[in-house]
Amino acid sequence: MHTDAVAMHMSDGLVNGPTALLFGAAAVAALAVAVLRARADLDDRTAPMAGLVTAFVFAVQMINFPILPGASGHLLGGALVAILVGPWVGMISIAIVLVVQSLLFADGGITALGTNITNMAVIGVLVGWAVARSLRRLAVRSRAGLVGVAFVAALVNTVVASLGFVLQYAVGGAGGAALGTVFALMVGLHVLIGIGEGVITAATVGAVAATRPDLVHLLRGTAIPLARRTDAPEATR
Repeated sequence: MHTDAVAMHMSDGLVNGPTALLFGAAAVAALAVAVLRARADLDDRTAPMAGLVTAFVFAVQMINFPILPGASGHLLGGALVAILVGPWVGMISIAIVLVVQSLLFADGGITALGTNITNMAVIGVLVGWAVARSLRRLAVRSRAGLVGVAFVAALVNTVVASLGFVLQYAVGGAGGAALGTVFALMVGLHVLIGIGEGVITAATVGAVAATRPDLVHLLRGTAIPLARRTDAPEATR
């Protein structure tokens, strides 16, 4: 198993053909659901935001940060897109990034595209959203609370997404490494990668909330957007 797999992008040949087909079908099914559900989240205001988030994740994923000698990580973006544009649009955004990276930049194998989409676009986004949504009461109290929730969601989604990688390798690994080695390498290093993921996610979500909290999907339906709390007394006059 090569250390470049630590960045989560699975390469061709790391799992056998039936496993790649299985998770490819799972990815297609999940994205079909996401396309149907995303329609309710997209309008003239949120559609441009989705495009910006997709472009941002694509750009930041091209930047690796060192973790250990011979190992590096990059933003996965699951919690980031889920918090900003919702889980369904977020799944589509990450999937688009992964398809472009695979086809144009050979970052992640073509036959492994289904496994990569499952890990980062499906598991990563849904877990990030589940964590953020469960902590929403904390997130709406203050900008610091929102930033903290974003950090935790990003850290957890990164580690759980790495477990998806381990599961796929357990089902049909063809890389020649022992499953225990893969588990220790992926989970151990992704705890560290998750810290970097959390910092980037928290900083980005905090920056958006500071200027346009109405564009943060996680805050939809709250009584008073964060940046407008100071206006609340005037609004009640």
